[in-house]
Amino acid sequence: MIGRRRGMGVVGVAATAKVVSNRTMARAEAEQAEQQAQQQAMNDAATQAAQQAVAAQQPAAPAGDDITAQLEKLAGLKNSGAISDEEFAAAKAKLLGL
Repeated sequence: MIGRRRGMGVVGVAATAKVVSNRTMARAEAEQAEQQAQQQAMNDAATQAAQQAVAAQQPAAPAGDDITAQLEKLAGLKNSGAISDEEFAAAKAKLLGL
């Protein structure tokens, strides 16, 4: 047996295979996590774009009932003396888009 080299043996081969398997699994898990993060980022961007599109379609001016309520509130402020006639006129013009 002189000059004969001994191999790793079954235990050494099994341990090496286990290390390689663990590294391969870790890489696959990292790649999957990266793909999920990219997909989530794309979903978030799509959601944000959809929300912006909906917001752009909404009317800029308040509805008629809202304007009436706001005018009544302004009239109450004017009558109580909280705002002047000029401030009332300016606020009214702003509400009516004049």
